[in-house]
Amino acid sequence: MSTSLLELVELPNGDIALKKADSDEQLVNIHFSEESEIALSQMKMLVARAMIEAGIDAFTEINNTKLQELEESGTVH
Repeated sequence: MSTSLLELVELPNGDIALKKADSDEQLVNIHFSEESEIALSQMKMLVARAMIEAGIDAFTEINNTKLQELEESGTVH
């Protein structure tokens, strides 16, 4: 399995994007409302990072659960 370096970047419009370091393609785009931008101030990138990490953790947990279910059913050896 190959791995890619991922990075969070702030786009010109203020959105935060998760992308592969060697590509301009955005994998995830986070848009904060104007009200949220004001409330978050300089913490916007930290909050976006926490949101991405939570999503990755949830994705990993879901995949592990599905894999375990397949192993228990005998579908995966």
